[in-house]
Amino acid sequence: MKSFQVAGIDISTCHFINGERISSEQTLKNTSPIDGQFLGDFALGDTKEVDLAVNAANAAFPAWRDLGPHGRGEILERLAKLIEDNVETLAQIETLDNGALLRSHIRGVMPRAAANIRFFAEWASNNLKHEPFETRGHSNNVSWDPSGVAALITPWNAPLMLATWKIGPALAAGDTVVLKPAEWTPLTASFFADLTVKAGMPKGVFNVIFGLGEQAGAALTKHPGISRISFTGSVPTAKKIARAAADNLTPITFELGGKSPLIVLEDADLDLATTLAVEQYDNAGQVCLSGTRLLVHQSVADDFTKLFIKKASLIKQGDPRVEETQMGPQIHKDHLSKIAGFVERAKEEGAEIVLGGAPNEHLGGLYYQPTLVMKPDTKSEIFREEIFGPVLCMQTFTNDDQALNMANDTEFGLAAVVVSGKREHAAKITKNLVAGTIWVNCFFIRDLRAPFGGSKKSGIGRDGGTWSFDFYADVKNTVIAPNGWKE
Repeated sequence: MKSFQVAGIDISTCHFINGERISSEQTLKNTSPIDGQFLGDFALGDTKEVDLAVNAANAAFPAWRDLGPHGRGEILERLAKLIEDNVETLAQIETLDNGALLRSHIRGVMPRAAANIRFFAEWASNNLKHEPFETRGHSNNVSWDPSGVAALITPWNAPLMLATWKIGPALAAGDTVVLKPAEWTPLTASFFADLTVKAGMPKGVFNVIFGLGEQAGAALTKHPGISRISFTGSVPTAKKIARAAADNLTPITFELGGKSPLIVLEDADLDLATTLAVEQYDNAGQVCLSGTRLLVHQSVADDFTKLFIKKASLIKQGDPRVEETQMGPQIHKDHLSKIAGFVERAKEEGAEIVLGGAPNEHLGGLYYQPTLVMKPDTKSEIFREEIFGPVLCMQTFTNDDQALNMANDTEFGLAAVVVSGKREHAAKITKNLVAGTIWVNCFFIRDLRAPFGGSKKSGIGRDGGTWSFDFYADVKNTVIAPNGWKE
């Protein structure tokens, strides 16, 4: 088995198929965005490996299905406990792999991965039910039947946590899984596979294929042995997946990009508003939910800008393994170039950069400064397209209708933030915003019982609570007549 050590832990660079490690002829070099440290040559899967994984998952499906919610729940509870026992190890591995803050991984992200697994296991056992109802004396009985093999394709910005957001409900529903993590961040997916073995998960129930989207991803999404496809990533990739899934009419769910507004009303507490605005630089701006369009009422715009720049200028950028660091690097040189390209083109178009606007020359490497672009043209690419980096744009408005028109004038609809000192005023705005999640005077408060997903091109479907099982299961209604029984 090919492996290497990270944080003193052996991590396999091979696929995980039917409980075994499988290599590939081709490999992809994986390096840390922190300092370019070599992290291993990972296997690049294609049709052959995908066939092996899907076949293994289909073979394992009947027995996993027949375990029932409680039997599956016992294994998933052990898996959640193993994640909790390995929080620091997982955090160190993932920080090396994607450059996010180590302290955030230890205190929030990795515990959330365990919580995802445990929540959906318990939900399947205790909450996945619908009271029978009658139709002309006949009893209607709703159930959620396992659907088969779920293909899960996950992003690099929070690799393990976002994977478990899919793995948890899929396995709890009784599906078996083939996971394809992002090619830039394979480490925790590989380590997680070993945890499933320790938890006693049967062979073939959980499989991991490493590889590129155009190879492994394409083979997986068009495979006739797949029953469900769940993808988190970009709109262009989602379109390719949708076309591939269409041939087999495979149900899909997408959580895609965002260009969310953060609306500061004239009655807002500016200290709160600027604090929330600075939080949009979280994870070096590599968060799909971020309110990257700051829409500020004209009457408070000057004061807001001064206070925002004062706070944002204090952000400590550097090695994410250091406790005091508040912002780490971008994920990859290609991604850094993409971010820099947006800003450079905005400068050429005459946009005013009042904060940052370039890579951090003191740190070098993949570190890009927190940036604020002031009043770009509302039709410009920097104001309309997802950058997925530490770049915010600010525009002003003079009344609520203008704020709403500007907020909704986008092809996305993932999230929004509203800051207001008056409950009724905030309610008026939220009622008319098009977004899957809206935060009022707060940001990033998430509950697994709540629906999560995007409107417009930000996605298809909803995750959370029973909404997740509505996707990963076949929802069935059994209608029983009141008579005709012989006993």
